[in-house]
Formats: sequence, C-alpha cells, structure tokens
Amino acid sequence: MGLVVHDVKKSYGDKTVVDGISFEMNHPGVFGLLGTNGAGKTTTIRMILGILKKDSGEINWNGKKVERKNVNFGYLPEERGIYPKIKIIDQLTYFAKLKGMKEGPAKEEIKKWAEKLKVSDYLEMTAEKLSKGNQQKIQFIASILHSPELIILDEPFSGLDPVNTELLKNVIIELVKEGKYIIMSSHQMSSIEEFCTEVLILNKGKTVLQGNLNDIKSKYPANRISVIVDRNIDNIIKDLALEIYIEKDNNYEIKIQSEEDGYKLFKELSNQDVKVTKFEIKKPSLNDIFIEKVGE
Repeated sequence: MGLVVHDVKKSYGDKTVVDGISFEMNHPGVFGLLGTNGAGKTTTIRMILGILKKDSGEINWNGKKVERKNVNFGYLPEERGIYPKIKIIDQLTYFAKLKGMKEGPAKEEIKKWAEKLKVSDYLEMTAEKLSKGNQQKIQFIASILHSPELIILDEPFSGLDPVNTELLKNVIIELVKEGKYIIMSSHQMSSIEEFCTEVLILNKGKTVLQGNLNDIKSKYPANRISVIVDRNIDNIIKDLALEIYIEKDNNYEIKIQSEEDGYKLFKELSNQDVKVTKFEIKKPSLNDIFIEKVGE
C-alpha cells in the first residue's frame, strides 16, 4: 500500500526533464524530494498527482494507477494559488466543494483549521489584504481541509516567520500521527532533516542520491567541529594545522579531515586549561551533502 513511483520519465521535445525516477512510500511519514531549480521536482509532483501525463513508467497509489478518482490528495504549490479579490471564507469553501465536501462540514473544517493556524480574524477579508505568510497559511488550509491521504507540500514554509514556521511544523507532525503520507519539497535543508527519514535528490532530471537520511549521513566522515570556549584559540587551531570555518565571540566551527583531528584539539584545549562549554564533532549536514551532489 502507499505510493510507488517506478522508472518514470517525462520529456518536452528533445529535453528530458525527469529521467527514470523511482521511489516508494510504504508507510505514513514525510518523504523529502529535493533538487535545484529546474531539477524536475515540480514535474515529478504533477505526474504523481495526475496533473501531467508521464511518458513512461508506473505511478501507483494503493495498488491502483494514479487517476484523479483514485487519489484523495492535497497539494500546496510553491506559487500563490488563491484569488486576491475574494474573501478567504468564500474561496476556502469553494475549494472544499471542488473536493466533494458539503458547505456545512466544509465551514466547520475551515473554522477548525483557521483557529489552529491563527487566521480566524482574516476569514472575512480578501486575500490581497493578507501578508505573504498568512496567505501561505490559507493555501495550506486549502490543501488539507478535505482530509487527503496523500499531501504534497512544495516549499511549505515560504514567507513564514519563525513563530509561524513552528506553528506549521506542529501541524505537519499532527498529520503524520494521523497516518498521512506527505511529500515535502523544500530548499530549507534543516526542515527536511527535521521531518524526513527518506530523501531523494534530483539533478537535471536524474536521481543523484536516494535513501534513508541517517544511512546516507553515516557514510560520510566527520568534517567539522563546533566548539565554544572562554577565550580566543586561533593559535591552538593554527598549531594543529586545522582551518577555522566560522568564528564569532569564541564560538568556532572548525574544518577537520577526520575525527582524530577533533580528539587532538580537545586534548590540547585541556592541556592549556581552556574552558570548553561545547565540543561537538559533526558529520556533514544535508545542506553540505546537497551542495556536494548538485553544487556544480
């Protein structure tokens, strides 16, 4: 059960935009679909939802070919998709009816989600009067108020301040607990790391990295140290032939070649009676791995 994408291809004329992509979602959770601009993410999403026809391959949802009648989906596109001159309550009700909801239950769901996402005060306003962040939250409500099984979120945190980002993150966590399947595409790698256990990175339509995020990161050696000390340690770092990546107010990020470099630094700090309040040997972040794979 769930979503199966197998060897899917899509071309426009002589240009191949998706070249043999394959992945599966066999249980509820969040799957990270990543890539640079133009890598083929949006085309892949639209084929999964049946908006675009694939040239070849298979896309199945719960054992059936993807068709609108087989997939109860919610889609939050990266682009703004709400009407600027129409009241929020009216267009959310309209979107709900398009998904088969009756007006009464739809308005109850709208009220529930508006309270949860703190936009109740804006329901009688037109969309053009809302901030970008609040417009994003309205779009998010439109994508989930009909309780879809499969939810695709393309840059869900776009335009949100830290408070509203945290608010939306909590809602996504709730949706996963309710058994929803979520595909998330984002350039905010920290958010992908926070939510996704499985990721796929596209570059020019091809898969360049795929799998369990923890397994992927475990194959990379440690490449930096994060350390906070009570005084300047530039000379100690220089003597050990290490490189400072970032330094601010005795808060250092230091490049290393191996974990052994980290142990040597820690020993030297101890020998010189440097007070250490933080010392962490770190493996590459998803952001580092992403840049390595598609940075050219």
